[in-house]
Amino acid sequence: MAEEVLDYLVVGAGPAGVQLAQFLGRAGRRYLVLEAGSAPGHFFETFPRHRTLISINKKHTGYTDPELNLRMDWNSILADGDDDPILFTDYSEKLFPDAEDLLRYLADYVAKHQLDVRYGTRVTRIRRDGEAFVLTAGAEEFRATRLIMATGVTKPYIPDFPGADLIDQYVDVDVDPASFTDQRVLVLGKGNSAFETADNLIERAAVVHVGGPRPVKLAWRTHFVGHLRAYNAGILDMYQLKLQHAILDGDVREVRKDADGYHVKFAFARADEVIKEIRYDRVICCTGFRFDAALFDEDCRPELTIDDRFPAQTPDWESVNVPGLHFAGTITQVRDFKKATSAFIHGFRYGARALVKVLNERYHDVPWPHTELPAKPDALTGAVITRINRTSGLYQQFGFLGDVVVVDGDTARHLEEVPVDRVLANPPDDAYVVTLDYGPDHDKVDPFDFVARAAQDKANDHGEGHYLHPIVRHYRRGELVATHHVTENLENEWDKEVHVEPLTAFFTREL
Repeated sequence: MAEEVLDYLVVGAGPAGVQLAQFLGRAGRRYLVLEAGSAPGHFFETFPRHRTLISINKKHTGYTDPELNLRMDWNSILADGDDDPILFTDYSEKLFPDAEDLLRYLADYVAKHQLDVRYGTRVTRIRRDGEAFVLTAGAEEFRATRLIMATGVTKPYIPDFPGADLIDQYVDVDVDPASFTDQRVLVLGKGNSAFETADNLIERAAVVHVGGPRPVKLAWRTHFVGHLRAYNAGILDMYQLKLQHAILDGDVREVRKDADGYHVKFAFARADEVIKEIRYDRVICCTGFRFDAALFDEDCRPELTIDDRFPAQTPDWESVNVPGLHFAGTITQVRDFKKATSAFIHGFRYGARALVKVLNERYHDVPWPHTELPAKPDALTGAVITRINRTSGLYQQFGFLGDVVVVDGDTARHLEEVPVDRVLANPPDDAYVVTLDYGPDHDKVDPFDFVARAAQDKANDHGEGHYLHPIVRHYRRGELVATHHVTENLENEWDKEVHVEPLTAFFTREL
């Protein structure tokens, strides 16, 4: 039994967990990562089921700046103080790489940084003993003052309808399309796992229906990469060109199974809930995952939210009801649910970096790193323009992380990549928050319908762009007093006169 009380226990050696370990180690914290699997990234040994990642891996960008390259590299994780980091782009040149490449990359990351990870250590109970968290794994106990859960969402989220227990689940269904030859198949869900599954079957199955109560949302329109990606959208093409496969909008009310197959009662949303019974040979549930809170004793179990799928969290990624319990990785998506990128490596790697700054500030009296500059229009403009032309953190975590310029008399402090909600929860007296973001109602207009976009632009007299662009908001004692949108640029380069002069004028007025 381990008696030492560590500063931090991290549960899960996925991308977020191992990056946290590297940052905590560099900060001199006593930590240990507990991992149920035999290697880092255990989740990716199984998922995605069809073994192709849809996280972008664009190796050839034309840039030599490593910070800019991270805008196109969605799989590398960050390392504090490493002048020669290992990058995922050196492991594959495929735009959509294989999951096995990520496993190799994570193993090499752990080895390079000599991280303290205990493999084969499955946590079965979490309790409190005074101020310490106590984690049980087999015959061992591990103790720490603070706990960071980086386990991801490990349990299937299964809808509640009669017969749900009769159908196949995404987590273990056969992925060989030959086993579905000439069959009628219903895939439940309208996310990427559902469409990934459907696209795998459309060549061999006679009929594939993809069904769910919500409309299909396309990532190229909403800018949320968790919505349906073009890579998985082959069945949409076949549906609209009348090739047997189809999308069903509505709810499953019941599933029965007999010798003739599955009989599904489906209530069609676009037909006033008309219920029709449809026969299928197979039904596959691809409705996502949820966080497993069953490990926690009742007195330290985190409150859940969003259909009890995720732990509810403060702007510091801390449980709303269990002090000292923090979260990292894909389960932090609750803070920007289906808006920004905290559900994915290219988003939560910046969240994990910010979390360590939060922990240093709250528990170790280490202030958020900052640079000082004169509180003058030219100086502020120069600092903002320099950052927005290089930053990958604000680019990837659009609207969620922001740079903060705090003005105090003749000087200003520039803090990078602060959660915007955290700033607004405890606002400075005079501050500018700089984000990269899309314009209001950006998802309401088809981005390829240039006629509709032009009409909306004409109606918009506030200079707000629709595509990703910098936004500078001025707050006084928490009240928003002015907003400036920096004009869009096709190459995301905001260093021209049309960008610099209006921003300088904005700072001149506000200062």
